[in-house]
Parts: sequence; C-alpha cells; structure tokens
Amino acid sequence: MAKDFFHDIFKEILVADGWEVTHDPYQVRVGTIGYEIDFGAEKLIGAEKDNVKIAIELKSFNGPSNINEFHKAVGQFNDYFVILEMLDPLRILYLAVPEEIWNTFFQEVVIQKAIQRIGAKIIVFNPFTEKIVEWID
Repeated sequence: MAKDFFHDIFKEILVADGWEVTHDPYQVRVGTIGYEIDFGAEKLIGAEKDNVKIAIELKSFNGPSNINEFHKAVGQFNDYFVILEMLDPLRILYLAVPEEIWNTFFQEVVIQKAIQRIGAKIIVFNPFTEKIVEWID
C-alpha cells in the first residue's frame, strides 16, 4: 500500500509528541480481509502507568479532489473503527489531517456533520512546523 505524502513527517511528529510508534503500518485481519491502518502508537500516561493505545489513519489530501479524498478517508475510518472494535477495542482510532485542510475544507458544514456522524476523532498537524496543532475528541 502506498504511503501518504506526509507519512514520514507525521511519524516524526508523533515521536516528538511523546508517542512510541509500535506499528507502521498497524495490520489487522478478519477472515480473508486484511487492513493496514497507517500507525499504531502507545504512550505511558502518568503515575497509573497505563498505556494509551491509538491507531491513526493519516490523510494528506494532496489529490486532485478533496471530496474524493474525504470519501476515501470516511470509508477507511468506518472500516477501521469496526475492525478495531472487534479485535482491539481499547485502541482509540484517529484521523490525522494537515492543519491547512482542517482550517479550510474540514470547516464546511457538510464535512463537520459527516465527521460528527461517524464519531471521528481528529489529529490536526502542521507538516511544516512538524507539530501537532490540536487533538479533537
């Protein structure tokens, strides 16, 4: 499977933010169907010494049509949500998008409604400053 345009940069951003990338990609299979979620990561949180586990589907939105990229992202997010619910229910699924696309295309009312409908958690990142800008739960 082809990596997203910002794949390597986003991996560095995750590590700089204190996450351990445990899977690149995070491969899961049910029956004859296999999936590759872009990343699996873990972070040790506080005195409880509990690991928070996440899976991240990264979308760079550098194709010719933002709406086609969005349709692909929503479809993958739905599939990955179902598969994680079955195989790894404690792992939280996120969709990661560049800050520029979040501040423009993702602010359209219909896009916001679609994100709410699928219950997507979002990581907004800036590929140029190499920082996570916002976690949206």
